[in-house]
Amino acid sequence: DQAAVKWYRLAAEQGNAFAQFNLGNWYRNGRGVPQDYKAAVKWYRLAAEQGDAGAQYNLALMYGNGEGVPQDYKAALKWYRLAAEQGDAGAQSNLGTLYANGEGVLQDNIYAHMWWNIAASLGKDSASKNREIIAKGMTPQQLAEAQKLARECVAKDYKGC
Repeated sequence: DQAAVKWYRLAAEQGNAFAQFNLGNWYRNGRGVPQDYKAAVKWYRLAAEQGDAGAQYNLALMYGNGEGVPQDYKAALKWYRLAAEQGDAGAQSNLGTLYANGEGVLQDNIYAHMWWNIAASLGKDSASKNREIIAKGMTPQQLAEAQKLARECVAKDYKGC
Protein backbone atom coordinates (compact mmCIF):
# COMPACT_ATOMS: atom_id res chain seq x y z
CA ASP A 1 0.00 0.00 0.00
CA GLN A 2 1.61 3.21 -1.19
CA ALA A 3 0.04 5.32 1.58
CA ALA A 4 1.68 3.11 4.20
CA VAL A 5 5.03 3.26 2.39
CA LYS A 6 4.77 7.04 2.25
CA TRP A 7 3.92 7.28 5.95
CA TYR A 8 6.74 4.89 6.98
CA ARG A 9 9.25 6.73 4.77
CA LEU A 10 8.30 10.06 6.37
CA ALA A 11 8.56 8.61 9.88
CA ALA A 12 11.83 6.84 9.01
CA GLU A 13 13.36 10.02 7.63
CA GLN A 14 12.48 11.71 10.93
CA GLY A 15 14.47 9.04 12.80
CA ASN A 16 11.75 6.59 13.85
CA ALA A 17 13.57 3.26 14.32
CA PHE A 18 10.38 1.20 14.01
CA ALA A 19 9.64 2.77 10.63
CA GLN A 20 13.27 2.36 9.54
CA PHE A 21 13.19 -1.32 10.47
CA ASN A 22 9.95 -1.85 8.57
CA LEU A 23 11.26 -0.07 5.49
CA GLY A 24 14.32 -2.30 5.67
CA ASN A 25 12.07 -5.34 5.67
CA TRP A 26 9.99 -4.03 2.79
CA TYR A 27 13.02 -3.26 0.62
CA ARG A 28 14.68 -6.58 1.48
CA ASN A 29 11.57 -8.58 0.59
CA GLY A 30 10.22 -6.37 -2.20
CA ARG A 31 6.94 -5.85 -0.36
CA GLY A 32 5.16 -2.66 -1.40
CA VAL A 33 8.39 -1.36 -2.95
CA PRO A 34 10.83 -2.80 -5.51
CA GLN A 35 13.35 -5.14 -3.89
CA ASP A 36 16.50 -3.12 -3.17
CA TYR A 37 19.12 -4.62 -0.85
CA LYS A 38 21.14 -1.39 -0.66
CA ALA A 39 18.06 0.52 0.51
CA ALA A 40 17.31 -2.27 3.00
CA VAL A 41 20.84 -1.98 4.41
CA LYS A 42 20.45 1.79 4.71
CA TRP A 43 17.22 1.56 6.70
CA TYR A 44 18.35 -1.38 8.82
CA ARG A 45 21.60 0.43 9.69
CA LEU A 46 19.73 3.55 10.83
CA ALA A 47 17.46 1.49 13.08
CA ALA A 48 20.32 -0.77 14.23
CA GLU A 49 22.39 2.22 15.29
CA GLN A 50 19.47 3.24 17.51
CA GLY A 51 19.61 -0.17 19.20
CA ASP A 52 16.78 -1.98 17.38
CA ALA A 53 17.63 -5.68 17.85
CA GLY A 54 15.58 -6.81 14.85
CA ALA A 55 17.40 -4.36 12.59
CA GLN A 56 20.75 -5.44 14.05
CA TYR A 57 19.91 -9.08 13.34
CA ASN A 58 18.75 -8.38 9.78
CA LEU A 59 21.74 -6.15 9.06
CA ALA A 60 24.00 -8.97 10.26
CA LEU A 61 22.19 -11.38 7.94
CA MET A 62 22.76 -9.06 5.01
CA TYR A 63 26.47 -8.77 5.79
CA GLY A 64 26.74 -12.53 6.21
CA ASN A 65 24.99 -13.16 2.88
CA GLY A 66 26.55 -10.24 0.99
CA GLU A 67 23.14 -8.69 0.24
CA GLY A 68 23.47 -5.00 -0.64
CA VAL A 69 26.96 -4.92 0.86
CA PRO A 70 30.12 -6.95 0.28
CA GLN A 71 30.04 -10.14 2.34
CA ASP A 72 31.74 -9.34 5.64
CA TYR A 73 31.60 -11.87 8.48
CA LYS A 74 33.29 -9.47 10.94
CA ALA A 75 30.53 -6.90 10.35
CA ALA A 76 27.93 -9.68 10.69
CA LEU A 77 29.58 -10.70 13.96
CA LYS A 78 29.37 -7.13 15.28
CA TRP A 79 25.66 -6.77 14.55
CA TYR A 80 24.78 -10.28 15.75
CA ARG A 81 26.58 -9.55 19.04
CA LEU A 82 24.58 -6.38 19.58
CA ALA A 83 21.29 -8.20 18.92
CA ALA A 84 22.41 -11.19 21.03
CA GLU A 85 23.12 -8.87 23.96
CA GLN A 86 19.44 -7.91 23.83
CA GLY A 87 18.37 -11.55 24.07
CA ASP A 88 17.71 -12.19 20.37
CA ALA A 89 17.83 -16.00 20.13
CA GLY A 90 18.28 -15.94 16.35
CA ALA A 91 21.35 -13.75 16.69
CA GLN A 92 22.69 -15.97 19.46
CA SER A 93 22.20 -19.04 17.31
CA ASN A 94 23.90 -17.39 14.35
CA LEU A 95 26.84 -16.44 16.56
CA GLY A 96 27.16 -20.15 17.30
CA THR A 97 27.30 -20.82 13.58
CA LEU A 98 29.99 -18.17 13.03
CA TYR A 99 32.12 -19.75 15.77
CA ALA A 100 31.53 -23.27 14.48
CA ASN A 101 32.56 -22.27 10.96
CA GLY A 102 35.30 -19.81 11.88
CA GLU A 103 33.58 -17.00 9.98
CA GLY A 104 34.69 -13.57 11.24
CA VAL A 105 36.24 -15.22 14.30
CA LEU A 106 38.66 -18.03 15.02
CA GLN A 107 36.87 -21.37 14.84
CA ASP A 108 35.92 -22.36 18.39
CA ASN A 109 33.60 -25.24 19.26
CA ILE A 110 33.37 -24.14 22.90
CA TYR A 111 31.93 -20.75 21.97
CA ALA A 112 29.75 -22.30 19.27
CA HIS A 113 28.30 -24.67 21.89
CA MET A 114 27.91 -21.83 24.38
CA TRP A 115 25.91 -19.64 21.98
CA TRP A 116 23.79 -22.54 20.74
CA ASN A 117 23.12 -23.57 24.34
CA ILE A 118 21.92 -20.07 25.18
CA ALA A 119 19.74 -19.83 22.05
CA ALA A 120 18.33 -23.31 22.72
CA SER A 121 17.39 -22.25 26.26
CA LEU A 122 15.32 -19.47 24.67
CA GLY A 123 13.48 -21.98 22.47
CA LYS A 124 15.54 -21.91 19.25
CA ASP A 125 15.14 -25.51 18.00
CA SER A 126 17.87 -25.32 15.35
CA ALA A 127 20.33 -24.19 18.04
CA SER A 128 19.44 -27.20 20.15
CA LYS A 129 20.11 -29.53 17.20
CA ASN A 130 23.40 -27.80 16.34
CA ARG A 131 24.50 -27.94 19.98
CA GLU A 132 23.91 -31.68 20.08
CA ILE A 133 25.82 -32.23 16.82
CA ILE A 134 28.88 -30.25 17.89
CA ALA A 135 28.87 -31.79 21.36
CA LYS A 136 29.63 -35.20 19.84
CA GLY A 137 33.09 -33.98 18.82
CA MET A 138 33.93 -32.28 22.11
CA THR A 139 35.74 -33.60 25.17
CA PRO A 140 34.01 -33.64 28.57
CA GLN A 141 36.30 -30.76 29.62
CA GLN A 142 35.29 -28.70 26.57
CA LEU A 143 31.61 -29.36 27.23
CA ALA A 144 32.01 -28.33 30.88
CA GLU A 145 33.76 -25.11 29.81
CA ALA A 146 31.05 -24.31 27.24
CA GLN A 147 28.31 -24.88 29.81
CA LYS A 148 30.14 -22.73 32.38
CA LEU A 149 30.53 -19.91 29.83
CA ALA A 150 26.85 -20.16 28.93
CA ARG A 151 25.81 -19.86 32.59
CA GLU A 152 28.12 -16.87 33.07
CA CYS A 153 26.80 -15.21 29.92
CA VAL A 154 23.18 -15.61 30.99
CA ALA A 155 24.06 -14.25 34.45
CA LYS A 156 25.55 -11.15 32.75
CA ASP A 157 22.36 -10.67 30.67
CA TYR A 158 24.34 -11.67 27.53
CA LYS A 159 26.69 -8.66 27.84
CA GLY A 160 30.38 -9.13 27.08
CA CYS A 161 30.15 -12.81 26.22
